[in-house]
Amino acid sequence: MRTDLARKELAEFIGTALLLVAVIGSGIAAQRLSPHATGLQLFENAAATAAALVTIILAVGAVSGAHLNPVVTLADRFFGGVNTGETLTYIGAQVTGAAAGAVVANLMFSLPAVELSTKVRSSSGLWLAEVVATFGFLLVVFGVVRSGRASAAPFAVGAYIGGAYFFTASTSFANPAVTLARTLSNALAGIAWRSAPAFIIAQVVGAGIAVGVVSVLYPRLAAVAADVVVPHEATKGSA
Repeated sequence: MRTDLARKELAEFIGTALLLVAVIGSGIAAQRLSPHATGLQLFENAAATAAALVTIILAVGAVSGAHLNPVVTLADRFFGGVNTGETLTYIGAQVTGAAAGAVVANLMFSLPAVELSTKVRSSSGLWLAEVVATFGFLLVVFGVVRSGRASAAPFAVGAYIGGAYFFTASTSFANPAVTLARTLSNALAGIAWRSAPAFIIAQVVGAGIAVGVVSVLYPRLAAVAADVVVPHEATKGSA
């Protein structure tokens, strides 16, 4: 059991680290490749992140379910897909993996390993955007899985995040671990550390609403554990 949990922890660490490499790295590259075209920078950042997210989920999903996000893990804990020990292990791996990914992205582009962001993101519109982004993200994740279409989850998640970069005012952080790690980069994807707590609160609120809605939309499955990509052994064969 310990070995199995360690494998899941490693998968969550690596997966989240690679996600941040994609988010921050593509942001830095976009700024350098398209220095005078903000819209093109955002498109490049969104496209690279969405594509990378699909492949990362496919790569590590069979091991840990590819949560890569504390609010996904907390929601899965509510639905019974993971226990408390797994929840704490997953979140620890996600937060540390995200930080490691941010450092790697900075170093790849010859920047300081840690370059605290000065990009202030603070307004009621941005906070509402994070509620909407996180709500929609979890609705997609659990809606796809709990309706029996788990194999489509990587593509659905990638498509949603790619779109949400543009249809949310905040460019859809929708992930507390990602939010914290993005304070470590002063490039396009960065966020000032003072702005991060409000984003995380908004994300938790959005996740809470999503859990309630998913429970209503899929009432027969409300008490059935569901993983994000691949069901746990304990849930295989459940309706």
